[in-house]
Amino acid sequence: MAEEPLPDWPPGTVTILATAGPEPYAIPISTAVRAGADRVLLALGAERGSLSRLRERERVALTILAGGDVACTAHGVARVVADPLEGLDGVVGVAIDVERVQSHRRPTFAIDAAVGWHWTHDAARERDACVRAALAALARSDTPRV
Repeated sequence: MAEEPLPDWPPGTVTILATAGPEPYAIPISTAVRAGADRVLLALGAERGSLSRLRERERVALTILAGGDVACTAHGVARVVADPLEGLDGVVGVAIDVERVQSHRRPTFAIDAAVGWHWTHDAARERDACVRAALAALARSDTPRV
């Protein structure tokens, strides 16, 4: 369990998932949800390169910058816990069991707001709602830890 618990952040916060490969690789993720003091669930497209990389090298980092002065990186072990995510072909559920939360908060600055974004297509907005509902159900289930 991480010494410092994960902070809370608003749904839809854009986080940055870093995976390892021949080079470090980072992508924005909008589906990361806090599933406990030391656990994050997120969804990835089944064809994403990041999914391939985390299957090969399970150590990842997830940077979270949100309003309310949330600024941290969660370091841990990622694994697929739902393939596919319930009711969603082509979407995989991933759990990150957080070992360490690296705080980026400093007395010299504050995070005022997260990255602002929105879906521009109704179908994408509806699919996102389905992904979030499936992740919430997964968070309520007793999926085994790494």
